Amino acid sequence: MLIGVLKEAGAGERRVAATPATVERIRALGYEVVVEPGAGAGAGFSDPAYETAGARLGDATGADVVLGVGAPPPERLGRLRPGATVIALFAPAADPAAAAELARHPLTVLSPDAVPRISRAQSMDVLSSMANIAGYRAVVEAAHAFGRFFSGQVTAAGKIPPAQVLVAGAGVAGLAAIAAAGSLGAVVRATDPRPEVADQVRSLGGEYLPVAPPGEEAPAATGYAREMDDAYQAREAELYAARCREADVVITTALIPGRPAPRLITAAMVAAMRPGSVIVDMAAANGGNVEGTVPGERTVTENGVTLLGYTDLAGRLPAQASQLYGTNLLNLLRLLTPGEDGVLVLDQDDPVQRSVTVVLDGTPAWPPPPVAVSAAPAPAAPAAPPAPEERPPSPRRRFAAVALAALVLFLLVALAPAALVPHLTVFVLAIVIGYYVIGHVHHALHTPLMAVTNAISGIVVVGAMLQIGHGGPVVTALAALAILLAGINVFGGFAVTRRMLALFHRS
Repeated sequence: MLIGVLKEAGAGERRVAATPATVERIRALGYEVVVEPGAGAGAGFSDPAYETAGARLGDATGADVVLGVGAPPPERLGRLRPGATVIALFAPAADPAAAAELARHPLTVLSPDAVPRISRAQSMDVLSSMANIAGYRAVVEAAHAFGRFFSGQVTAAGKIPPAQVLVAGAGVAGLAAIAAAGSLGAVVRATDPRPEVADQVRSLGGEYLPVAPPGEEAPAATGYAREMDDAYQAREAELYAARCREADVVITTALIPGRPAPRLITAAMVAAMRPGSVIVDMAAANGGNVEGTVPGERTVTENGVTLLGYTDLAGRLPAQASQLYGTNLLNLLRLLTPGEDGVLVLDQDDPVQRSVTVVLDGTPAWPPPPVAVSAAPAPAAPAAPPAPEERPPSPRRRFAAVALAALVLFLLVALAPAALVPHLTVFVLAIVIGYYVIGHVHHALHTPLMAVTNAISGIVVVGAMLQIGHGGPVVTALAALAILLAGINVFGGFAVTRRMLALFHRS
């Protein structure tokens, strides 16, 4: 089968559905690939690069499978070969009416942005890939508009405090924004209606701001945020009103699948912010989280707050975005090509394939049946019954063991040569003292203690080397064995110590 890669028709769209790297891997699945001339120019991929990867240049509308980023316009869909399969971001959840219109064409339409959030579909999750890039780019745009340091500075001219960043929504985009802002040295705080993201925020160096009191928050059942009740929204408004006044940068990412973006920041909250503050509304394309945001535009309020409503944040890093998007489509094609023979097979019994199917051979197939998804933390396992308490050995048994050990030691001393007795005494005392010393050392001190054991092992090596060749073959054999074992301890100790210390070095 022939796969065609479209040149994007949308104004300002610089991404491409396949890169030279993904073209090679698509061809490994048995497909032939045709790329429209100039399709990758906006992302920095030249036509010769595609030809080197094994693709040919030409018209992609006659292909069996057509790949695109944005949804092709109706006139372009009409030029496709009847029965072809089109894979692009049609966003059927946001516009069900447009999804129904697609059925007017004798095509099979797949929309990878409808991939369910289940474990085995993560490699095809286009929304997460693009949100990750958009969250990073949102911080870059905010830093450019802010025009000041994000990190704190102490100079001869005075002290500069770090920027205060508030992230509304800790999904994929929000977490990427938290990581990027934190890496620039800002103080980052974040809020989200899903309590399970609190640990993720903290792991990236941010501070999680809960809206609801502990115990009243409910985990999301789908992995996405959901619309909250009036009481929650009232507490949320109080939190944002208080935090926006002290924030230098606010980044909003809140979206509800299939619904307009919730309004989080009101005009009054914007008016209370300091002049020079920046708000990046990442939900501008869906109506915006911030009152006054203009989709696709940069506006400045009367009190000097900059509102960024850019809707192409992921496309502002076109090479990286194209590579990730192309990899997502490649993984989807792998799922659709079970025989790796260049034949696309669409299995409607597979929940992933069924979820992305908008139109099947000209028949509407949207919406798909719901997929059971749970992002809630796993319930805690029931506590194991307490182990039966071990009774200490009886005093009679302990006295018998001590008496037996003393008898063995007495016989050993009585039969041993006189020169061996002091050495044997030191050996036994070293075993006893070493057992109690090492057994009571905290785990955090094992690495420093290993340096001491290396020194002791070194003394053993030196002593054993002095015994080789003296006292007969038995002494020589024992000395060689001592050198071997002590040498293993020394070199192993240094290797482990080096690896432990490497954990504290920053790459």
